Amino acid sequence: MHLMMLNELLQNSSKIFGFLIILIVLSPLVAFAQSVDDCLTCHEDTSLTTERNGKKVSLYVDRAAQKKSPHAKLICTACHTGFDAQNVPHKEKIEPVNCLTCHNDAPAKHSFHASMLTAKMNNASLTVSCKQCHGTHNIVAPKSAGSKFYGASLTESCGKCHPQEKERYLTSTHGKAAAAGITSVPNCISCHQNRITGLNGSKDSSGVKIVQEKMCLACHLDNPDVRARVAPSAKFIAAYEHSVHGSALLKGNGAAANCVDCHGSHAIQRERETTSTVNRANIPATCAKCHGSIEKEYAESIHGKSALNGNREAPVCTNCHGEHNILAPSNPDSPTAARNLSQQVCSPCHNSVTLNEKYGIAGNRFQTFDASYHGLAIRSGSMQVANCASCHGVHNIKPSSDSTSSVSKVKLAITCGKCHPGANNRFTIGSVHVATEKKKDPLLYWVSYIYVLLISTIIGGMLLHNFLDFYRKSKRKLMIRRGWETEEHFGHTLYVRMTFSERIQHALLLISFFTLVVTGFMLRYPDAFWVVAIRNLNSGIFDLRGLLHRSAAVLLITASMYHLYYIFFTERGNQLIKDLLPRWNDVTDALAVLKYNFGFSKTKPQFGRFSYIEKSEYWALVWGNVVMVATGFILWFDNTFMGLLTKLGWDVSRTVHFYEAWLAFLAILVWHIYFVIFNPDIYPMNLAWLQGTITEAEMADEHPLELEALQRKKLEEKDAMIVVDSEKNSNESSTNEKS
Repeated sequence: MHLMMLNELLQNSSKIFGFLIILIVLSPLVAFAQSVDDCLTCHEDTSLTTERNGKKVSLYVDRAAQKKSPHAKLICTACHTGFDAQNVPHKEKIEPVNCLTCHNDAPAKHSFHASMLTAKMNNASLTVSCKQCHGTHNIVAPKSAGSKFYGASLTESCGKCHPQEKERYLTSTHGKAAAAGITSVPNCISCHQNRITGLNGSKDSSGVKIVQEKMCLACHLDNPDVRARVAPSAKFIAAYEHSVHGSALLKGNGAAANCVDCHGSHAIQRERETTSTVNRANIPATCAKCHGSIEKEYAESIHGKSALNGNREAPVCTNCHGEHNILAPSNPDSPTAARNLSQQVCSPCHNSVTLNEKYGIAGNRFQTFDASYHGLAIRSGSMQVANCASCHGVHNIKPSSDSTSSVSKVKLAITCGKCHPGANNRFTIGSVHVATEKKKDPLLYWVSYIYVLLISTIIGGMLLHNFLDFYRKSKRKLMIRRGWETEEHFGHTLYVRMTFSERIQHALLLISFFTLVVTGFMLRYPDAFWVVAIRNLNSGIFDLRGLLHRSAAVLLITASMYHLYYIFFTERGNQLIKDLLPRWNDVTDALAVLKYNFGFSKTKPQFGRFSYIEKSEYWALVWGNVVMVATGFILWFDNTFMGLLTKLGWDVSRTVHFYEAWLAFLAILVWHIYFVIFNPDIYPMNLAWLQGTITEAEMADEHPLELEALQRKKLEEKDAMIVVDSEKNSNESSTNEKS
């Protein structure tokens, strides 16, 4: 506040000092000049005229008006210089009045009239330009109520030379607010006192545009009174400087759009006004001033035609790109960025139940895309995979019934070929937006239905089986602990359950299986909390996920080939597959276990090397491997197999692959993990997969028939050794007798 008062005092002091200098310089002449009364002796005559440029000009001076002006205390010769005693009453040719003699700061204050600055630079007179606005002898101080620059009078005064701008301003939001008596509304001077129009018509200068932007923000961002009356938030308004337009402008691009380019200048109106440049109906035309070629594409699109027909719900430029916060598509925060486009731009309309019912649009388009490989890959962080715009276009979106549309039947193969080289017409056989609904995709529906039924039945049965098993074994353990049942004791002999080769096969299977499960479900459930945690580790995790998934698939195939070699070309492998072959007693054993676990039988069934539990698990694994490898190859080499099996065939493979993965994972989790870890007789773990052996107690509990066979074989071998030794001793005795 003190600095402002000091500044004002210095400015006023400079004016007073200027007047004193003028009086000192002109004092010799003033002594010979006429007084005001002397001059008015002639100039108070209303009939006094002169001729200038062939026109009669009045020389009348109104004494009353002159006395009311700020110059009332000045004598005539203070402004009309060049008088002396030899020229009475004055020279024939009067020198023009130079207002800059006293008002030397006028050019800076009147920068909106560029001619003032030019005149000052050329030492030219400003009499004409000054008096056109302020008058001559009837000047009224601008801050006085009677001034033509005071309040609402300012617009009318400027409008005498700028009638079109005046009419536009009066109909604008600013003009209407001024007419309503709002004092903080900008007027001609408050805006044009800044260098906002440039010199020599250079309106595209980045410097001028930046000044225009700062001037608008001075009210709409920095003035709390204005902020309280306008709807947009400060954050929304300030976002412009960080937008693609604001950033380009601040970097010196004079062609970048600023506030004036979009909202206009004198005719600024609210968005709801039909004539406003930012009314949604006029947005395409406003953007077309810079983006003409894009606007032409948009006008031919289904969105553009709908908007042109007056549909207020049809998207225009700002619906997709935003308003003040427009960002480049390359910016990951932009709604039009590749990974955001489908969800943030297309989904709000195409996922709306109201709009879909109103205009007869298929309501599941976003969900079916989101659940597709493309949608899942985008959610996982892929930047290369196709989004809505990749297929449907960007600004030239057209319905599939239009032959020029990128998704029409005649062009669909070409569109797919942009990402899938060699795509043929078989790519188009099947739904693009796959929906497992009975009416739309019956084949996929039944495949899904059957798998869901299988998973529910099989895994449900496993859970029931294991619950009963857990209950029976836990009860037996508790009875032994309390002394109600005697625990049988066994020796400390260890029996080979898995050889080194078998443990290697198991390790390869374990690593590849769980890597496939994790990396596969990462794609299918990209928003799961554990997937998000993994994705947050590195931005390139999606590409690594795909590499790991395919590497694990190769490892699984390698392990499977190794196992085939093992069972066909090794003796133990031959015996392994023979022992794993299903037999009728496996069915009777399973029924006997159920009777035992339900308490209908007190005798636990006796198993050999492999029970129905291990056999069912092994052959389920074989079946699962065949299905997963086959469908995995189809998914991996999508271009080839879509060309052979059609898009529908590929979708069937994808569906089978997904549900088979769930079936395999749940079976391993519920069946295998229970029996080798959480089984009360085994807990905390069966160590065969690490050490290759199990104890005699474990053999007696899980494989008593095998233990019996091994012990019997051991006794037979022992007996055979005794016989051999006896024969050897007998032979030695005979030999000695003969000797």
